[in-house]
Amino acid sequence: MKGTLTAPARIQWRPVSIVMVASFMAILDSFIVVVAGPAIQADLGTSSGELQWILAGYQLTYAVILVTGGRLGDMYGRKRIFIVGMALFMFSSYACALAATAVVLIVARLAQGVGAALMVPQVFAIITLLVPSKQLPRAFGVLGMVMGLATIGGQLIGGLLIGADLFGSGWRPVFWINIPIGLAAILLAGRWIPESRAADARRLDLTGVAVLSGALFLLVFPLIQGHEYGWPWWTWTALATAIAAFVVFGYVERAIGARGGDPLLRPSLLSTRSFSVGLVLVLAVYVVITSYYLVLSVALQEGLGMSALGAGLVYTPAAATFFTFSLIASRLVPQYGRRVLEFGAIILAIGYASTALVLLSGLPFAPGVIIPTLMLQSVGGGLLITPSLNAVLSRINPDDAGIASGALSTAQQVGGALGVAIIGVVFYGSLHPSADGRVVAAAHGLAMSSIFTMVTALVAAVLVLLLPTLRSQSS
Repeated sequence: MKGTLTAPARIQWRPVSIVMVASFMAILDSFIVVVAGPAIQADLGTSSGELQWILAGYQLTYAVILVTGGRLGDMYGRKRIFIVGMALFMFSSYACALAATAVVLIVARLAQGVGAALMVPQVFAIITLLVPSKQLPRAFGVLGMVMGLATIGGQLIGGLLIGADLFGSGWRPVFWINIPIGLAAILLAGRWIPESRAADARRLDLTGVAVLSGALFLLVFPLIQGHEYGWPWWTWTALATAIAAFVVFGYVERAIGARGGDPLLRPSLLSTRSFSVGLVLVLAVYVVITSYYLVLSVALQEGLGMSALGAGLVYTPAAATFFTFSLIASRLVPQYGRRVLEFGAIILAIGYASTALVLLSGLPFAPGVIIPTLMLQSVGGGLLITPSLNAVLSRINPDDAGIASGALSTAQQVGGALGVAIIGVVFYGSLHPSADGRVVAAAHGLAMSSIFTMVTALVAAVLVLLLPTLRSQSS
């Protein structure tokens, strides 16, 4: 048995496809709003601080509530919480699209993050329940492809919607688009997704929720706001306090488990090497993926003066490459196991190195110069990202599927926030447009950022070597 479901004989693609829509929407909304930022600022007259909250408020509530969202699915039903999260995400998107002031938009974006945090952990959990163990690499391969395309495609879709200026609505279609998709997902989920919950989940560990939420807030908030405010003393104090809060959380969870309670995150989960090492691997990968495409967007638009749509078109060949190699990875993992991830991490590092080399070699900074290197990055990303999801979740007890999925999604969000914080320092610290000119400065900033991501990809390669072999999971 898996939760309350009988283990299936084959992949149930209909419900699996429905829940994958949620992952696409949640990731897309992290990137599509970046493209819309200038238009929002011009229309609503927002300050730079308000714009920062419009962009980052979503990520903050998303990251802080993810683990709790996974646990709620274990307790009250993954289908039920998925639908609740999707409904909240859809209605908050409606509020975003109608927002007449920056304050209303910020509040709606915070609510959007809560909705994403409720629905996304159920995606991973439901997939582990509806897919036979031997076919999990294939299913997670498709999911990784969907997530990667949302990451890369957010800029393109945002550029298309804003450029179209449908009915004179400007930036608002980037939120309108969630409503018909969300409504369809809710109706289809109600019809095709079976309900499941953890057999031994009793009640929500409110103490664990409070401590973990506080720790995640203290970690993510300064990472999001630090660069904007020049890394004042309180950001470092918050980060140090976050470390202490995570230690307290571990103590609280062990104490609850020792007296026979039901902790929010079972300490035994972290003793599973594929899970603990895999979480760090996913965090490292998302340090790279999220931050790099944001910096690339800035370099193309501010350095080369491209439109949001033009910058999005530069990503299109890389998106197609990622799509192709994600599918290839899902077929290679059952045969070659961990070696696929090893090659993916190495190729990813080589891809970033190639971008840095062409930009530092004196070649002009132009789309035709960097597109081949972006495609090489996508070859590595497709081979690494898609199997990494399976590496984290493949050996998890089905009753822990929700909480493990929440932890995985949290690692993705924290990795993204950490990457943006670090690469922002690297990119803007090496950007000197007054001395070098706008184009040369953007090229140099992107080259330095490529070196940072190359080093992080090499760290990911080392982490892959620490994973248990994956071949036995699919044989």
